[in-house]
Amino acid sequence: MAQQVRGVVAPGRGEPVRIETITIPDPGPGEAVVRIQACGVCHTDLHYREGGINDEFPFLLGHEAAGVVETVGEGVTGVAPGDFVVLNWRAVCGQCRACLRGRPWYCFDTHNAARKMTLSDGTELSPALGIGAFADKTLVAAGQCTKVDPEAKPAAAGLLGCGVMAGLGAALNTGAVGRGDSVAVIGCGGVGAAAVLGARLAGAARIIAVDLDERKLAAAASLGATHTVHAGAAGTDVVAAVQELTGGFGADVVIDAVGRPETYKQAFYARDLAGTVVLVGVPTPEMRLELPLLDVFGRGGSLKSSWYGDCLPSRDFPMLIDLYLQGRLDLDAFVSETIPLDGVEAAFEKMHHGDVLRSVVEF
Repeated sequence: MAQQVRGVVAPGRGEPVRIETITIPDPGPGEAVVRIQACGVCHTDLHYREGGINDEFPFLLGHEAAGVVETVGEGVTGVAPGDFVVLNWRAVCGQCRACLRGRPWYCFDTHNAARKMTLSDGTELSPALGIGAFADKTLVAAGQCTKVDPEAKPAAAGLLGCGVMAGLGAALNTGAVGRGDSVAVIGCGGVGAAAVLGARLAGAARIIAVDLDERKLAAAASLGATHTVHAGAAGTDVVAAVQELTGGFGADVVIDAVGRPETYKQAFYARDLAGTVVLVGVPTPEMRLELPLLDVFGRGGSLKSSWYGDCLPSRDFPMLIDLYLQGRLDLDAFVSETIPLDGVEAAFEKMHHGDVLRSVVEF
């Protein structure tokens, strides 16, 4: 039977979010209903509210979540009712050209639930990133559920569903940071701070955190940054500062967690010859980049984009939760505050002012 629950809805471009009654249908083939326990407030949710993703309002926001599987549809074998899961927004298809080549983390045909959640009047909702987890329960494709150790705190585990995984993966997967490498991370919000932590986990010898906010630099230092650069300080040249901290050469891997042309140029020139630039910050559609093609050729190395940290949830989530439970991966450090469901709009404001790494809704 269909269920009615509470959910946070963005009704129109730029309008404040509100709590509405949401109808959750029974799961169809290959689908699951998950009872949400915690969901992080991510910048992507704010982009949805502002119309920066598309205009398919109303949106059911929330996507960085953990919870317990309640019911599953026909043909679901990967998870069962009672399983503690982290939700992901890239359910791997197993059949596209990337999957068949053994690169499922690039899956080009990821999918979501086919059945629609609605408002009580029948209006169909667009779930953020195919999840919609600012709700007591949500309907997803079963492949979006990754079973992990239930000993993990939901507020921490759910962060792997988006921002923290994006940052960790930018360092561990896309950037392939190795032991003894030098790494610079430009932008130390939630994603950038996770990239710092990922570089530390990989054994980087020098980790340089770059940001305009002293609070974020302090957080990055607590997570493993060996040096910090205040990009807004008078006379600071980010490229020169990174070079000075790396023997005049530049870093082996530079991660742009901001996603603006000016920060990408800093990343490009702050890396060593044959080094790697990783773009994990998401640009807006109107942004343009201009670089001398001779510099692109002459500096060598790799220019990479990191999609969701190039993660494979079935491989990475359980492993990272195990590290968390062993005390080797401090996911709790990213939870700045826990809030009720009606605190999402205020959390957007705190995010805008840089007051938090993550606000997390707990149910």
